[in-house]
Amino acid sequence: MTQSQHATQLIQKPSRALASARLLLEAADTDGACNRAYYAMFDAARAALASETSPEAARTHNGLIAAFGLRLVKTGRLPKELGRMLNRAEEVRLLADYTGGVVERQDASELLSQAETFVGAVRGYLEGTGAARDA
Repeated sequence: MTQSQHATQLIQKPSRALASARLLLEAADTDGACNRAYYAMFDAARAALASETSPEAARTHNGLIAAFGLRLVKTGRLPKELGRMLNRAEEVRLLADYTGGVVERQDASELLSQAETFVGAVRGYLEGTGAARDA
């Protein structure tokens, strides 16, 4: 599988995660909504990186976030705000999934909105590179 094909395959996953996040938020499951919103962003970031590097260059969440920042944000290919969104999403997901902290509905809704923006921006980037034309 080529890098472009792998990126095209990966960019299809965020749509399902965003749909799940919307449903979970409607059901008042803010933790679940944050988890799915983060994974929409995570998979979009994986797709963007897959268009640039070997498919599994980053093996951890922190590694992927760092690689996204270094290879796509710091190089100016994608806006700095996307890097900040991804970092913030990971913080909220860790709170929701592991600490037992409470994520307010407004915060979960904001994260979902940012995830939609993030995925849209990455999709646009990939379409510009030819890696997501069929996605």
